[in-house]
Amino acid sequence: MQVRDLMIRSVISVRPETSLREAISILVDNRFAALPVVDGDGLVVGVLSESNALAVGPDQQDASVGSTMSTPAEVISPGSDVSTAAVRMLNGRLRSLPVVEQGLLIGIVARRDLLRVLINDDVTIAAKIRSLLDDYAGSRRQWTIASNEGKIEICGGFSSKDEQRIVAALARTVPGVRHVDVLPTAVAPAVGI
Repeated sequence: MQVRDLMIRSVISVRPETSLREAISILVDNRFAALPVVDGDGLVVGVLSESNALAVGPDQQDASVGSTMSTPAEVISPGSDVSTAAVRMLNGRLRSLPVVEQGLLIGIVARRDLLRVLINDDVTIAAKIRSLLDDYAGSRRQWTIASNEGKIEICGGFSSKDEQRIVAALARTVPGVRHVDVLPTAVAPAVGI
C-alpha cells in the first residue's frame, strides 16, 4: 500500500508570513499535530509542529511562522510505501508528513492514518481503490471514495459515461468489494493550459 492510498488530500497549510498566533489557532481548532508551510508557489518550505509552537514563549506569539517552523521540511512522495512512512515517522519522532508531488503539496499523512489501516477493512478497500484510480487517472483527480462493509460509493467529476463504467469496473476488482455506485458531481471548468 502506498502513501497516496491513505493521505488526506484536503490539507490546511500556512505561509511563512502567517502569524504564529493564527497558526496555533489552526492547530488547536483542527486538532492537527503540524501544519505544512508553503510559499507562494505551493512548495513546502517548512513545517510548524505543536513542538515548535510550544517552544515559543508567550511574549513571542506575534512572531511569524517562518521564524519558528522546522526546516528543511520532512516530506514524502505519494508513491512511497506506507511502511517507509511509518519508519520515517518513528525514527524522526514525527506525527505527520506532508505529501509532495513535483515539489507541490498534495496531501498529508499522519500516524493515525497509518493506524486506521490496522483496524478497518473498509479503509483498506478504499485505499486499494484509490491506488487503482490514481494509476488510471493520476493522483490529482478529485474523486471521493467511501466504503461501508464492501459497498463502495465513488463521487467526483467524470469525463464521460464510459469513464464511469471504467472506474466502477476497476473498483470491482478489489477483494472485498460487493457493490459499486459511481456518482458524478458537477466539476468546475479546467483552468490553465
